[in-house]
Amino acid sequence: PRGGVEKGPDLIRSAGLVKRLRAQGGVEKGPDLIRSAGLVKRLRAQGCVVTDYGNLCLEDVPDDEPAGRVKRPRAVGSANQKLAHAVYTAKTDGHTPLMLGGDHSLAIGSIHGHAAATRGDLSVLWVDAHADINTPLTTPTGNVHGQSMSYLIRELHSKPCVSAKDIVYIGLRDVDPEEHYILKYLGIKVFSMTEVDSLGIARVMEETCDYLFSTFDIDAIDPSLTPATGTPVAGGLTYREGIYITEHICETGLLSAVDLVEVNPRQGATEAQVLSTVETAVDVLLGCFGRLRGGNHPADYRMPEP
Repeated sequence: PRGGVEKGPDLIRSAGLVKRLRAQGGVEKGPDLIRSAGLVKRLRAQGCVVTDYGNLCLEDVPDDEPAGRVKRPRAVGSANQKLAHAVYTAKTDGHTPLMLGGDHSLAIGSIHGHAAATRGDLSVLWVDAHADINTPLTTPTGNVHGQSMSYLIRELHSKPCVSAKDIVYIGLRDVDPEEHYILKYLGIKVFSMTEVDSLGIARVMEETCDYLFSTFDIDAIDPSLTPATGTPVAGGLTYREGIYITEHICETGLLSAVDLVEVNPRQGATEAQVLSTVETAVDVLLGCFGRLRGGNHPADYRMPEP
């Protein structure tokens, strides 16, 4: 099967599903909830060829002392090495890797693995309430999931895989002062919720073309729809805006890989809140792989003869 997502009604899209588990906090349960909501079956029903590479089971590292301010550096580093290898395998097998998290620290491994497989310039669309671009010196919490983007940028580290000019953010609305400085200093293109409100999501997406790797934090969507996540922030993307992003990404034919992270059932106060979050996550992924709200039909469909 061909990998990637291209325009054209006759394409069989190919998804390589990789799930990363972390053994704490509840966020490790997100991938299996998304799977149990029928993701694979629904992708296949809309014409995708799906290879499920299974869960990456990641053990904690004993005596994982902080490195400066950075918490659990060895465990997170080891996990991302395994994830990078899994994504590299899925990509070189000809698939569009689809990674389920887990927290957003997985982007370090998934983007590095993708870059190793493609060996070309890589552009990243980061859809999130948060910039996740603190460095080990600016992080207020020490959590790697709040620093993941910074580890990927050539202008900040010696072995990175993305240039600042090739990054676009959509949905930001909770940015640390240090992160705001880094974004401005590096000249990274940002469409915060202010720009989404003033320009409209269609105009935003018109200015966000040529982006191959999409990483989607479910907290980009307003918590009225996705409350079961670790750091919800009011005033996020509507369901319609979130799905429009995915439809546009698919329509470009440029999607090369996608992450979906931060579904955390422990943060849902009720079963209905968890279900709403999971179903929204599934809809985001289905949109990335070709589902249209206006409807779809199989490429080989023919009207029955009388």
